[in-house]
Amino acid sequence: MNTLLVTGGAGFIGANFVHYWLNNYQQDKVIVLDALTYAGNLANLAPVQSNANFTFVKGDICDQALVESLLKEYHVNTIVHFAAESHVDRSITGPDAFIETNILGTYSLLKAAKKQWLDKPLENGSDPIEHRFHHVSTDEVYGTLSATDPAFKEDTAYAPNSPYSASKAASDHLVRAYHHTYGLNVTTSNCSNNYGPYHFPEKLIPLVITNVLQNKSLPIYGDGMQIRDWLYVEDHAYGIDLVLNKGRVGENYNIGGNNEWANINIVKQVCQLVEQQFKNNQALAKRFPLAVAAKEQSTESLITYVTDRAGHDRRYAIDATKTRDELGYEPRESFETGIAKTVDWYLNNESWWIAIMDGSYQDLVV
Repeated sequence: MNTLLVTGGAGFIGANFVHYWLNNYQQDKVIVLDALTYAGNLANLAPVQSNANFTFVKGDICDQALVESLLKEYHVNTIVHFAAESHVDRSITGPDAFIETNILGTYSLLKAAKKQWLDKPLENGSDPIEHRFHHVSTDEVYGTLSATDPAFKEDTAYAPNSPYSASKAASDHLVRAYHHTYGLNVTTSNCSNNYGPYHFPEKLIPLVITNVLQNKSLPIYGDGMQIRDWLYVEDHAYGIDLVLNKGRVGENYNIGGNNEWANINIVKQVCQLVEQQFKNNQALAKRFPLAVAAKEQSTESLITYVTDRAGHDRRYAIDATKTRDELGYEPRESFETGIAKTVDWYLNNESWWIAIMDGSYQDLVV
């Protein structure tokens, strides 16, 4: 039996990981630490809140004393570190929060882990506690690719281009250093773009779905031909599961969806899926009367092209060969099944995203 401390577990990917873990490891205990900033939402954890093996703690990863107390009180032997500021646009307009959370927050966690798992046992004449510190990173640390460049591998040189990706790269290096310098048992995973349930509505796919349902424009950066590799969020959780159970300590593992799409094509695909749902289910027109699909009009008419984002990376692509060969990883969800599940989830969980939408996202572009 393990006890996991999941940082950022009330966010999109973290919450989906918590659901996955408690469903698949019913004897394990999961402690979620989340500051509940704008993207953290307790409603994301509603499916597990009655689980006796689940505990939620509101707190900041920069609070080292709090982290130490949680590691000690709950006998935590595994940290899965999701907590991060992650929206590139926000990092351009307000980078301070990204430096604070992504770099200093990770540093605080590493210090707490080293103290509780390595230093204190040695001071007491005991062996270090069996442990794992898993750090969740992003493909954006590798920079950008041209249309013909090979996909990112684990040994691709880091070349971050935004304050967000630079802060994640810095945290990756700190995790690596704590392994090589102090012997902390760490692993790192670098993932491609996630999508699925509980995705905060400022991100591409949920923004398209919710804007279409509210008859709002779909503003697209530049020509919309920025390419991303898309990964269903539960497949990401599965990949981390494999890294925790089979991954070699000190190693990085890429987790990707083998699924590259241009942004504009993603937008059109989602529009078509929403239209099909309205054709198949007449009740949707009554629930979402503002949607152009309710009037049997083209949702693609909402697409608007706007000035490209500063320093916008053109293409990301993950080569997950190492993760496949060493750990047996393959995405379980195809994009066709994953995106259909995602659209269904947003159509069936209107109360979740309406509670979040307060008008501050209407000017976001993708």
